[in-house]
Amino acid sequence: MKLTHPEDFPMAARLAGAARRVRIGQGLDAHRFGPGERVWLCGVEIAHGQGLVGHSDADAGLHALTDAILGAIGAGDIGDHFPPSDPRWKGASSDRFLQHAVQLAQARGASLVNVDVTLICETPRIKPHREAMRARLAELLGLPQDAVSVKATTTEGMGFTGRREGVAAQAVAAVELPV
Repeated sequence: MKLTHPEDFPMAARLAGAARRVRIGQGLDAHRFGPGERVWLCGVEIAHGQGLVGHSDADAGLHALTDAILGAIGAGDIGDHFPPSDPRWKGASSDRFLQHAVQLAQARGASLVNVDVTLICETPRIKPHREAMRARLAELLGLPQDAVSVKATTTEGMGFTGRREGVAAQAVAAVELPV
């Protein structure tokens, strides 16, 4: 078999017996607004009239994505690895949590296929920061940017996000694992 195009490689791997399985993980996180002048979302600092309250930097996007990756490999959740009762994680950058999940996945022979994050909030506006978020996530995950999606939605005035009390995030991650 001649390997000429990128699409030839997965077929060659299957023919060579390197069977893999795809697993999906999903995550959900939410943080309320409190005192502050900025928020962190998907690894990007956004100037804002309030901050997000949490033990770490309260980056709901990275927390949801960390849980999605941990879920895909059956490794529990972010609280198992970084308990909020542990003072080491007070104010910690959530980049560390995500990188830990990626390292665990790689140690199990997994490779990330793609990720998709949805931020749920009335404020701050996400669209002006979306491409920076995608770029930051691609960098942290070692993925091409076209394998990283960041979207935003509102709840049209309903619930805690609609009342502008905080931010929620959902994430999905697909990984390939050896059979």
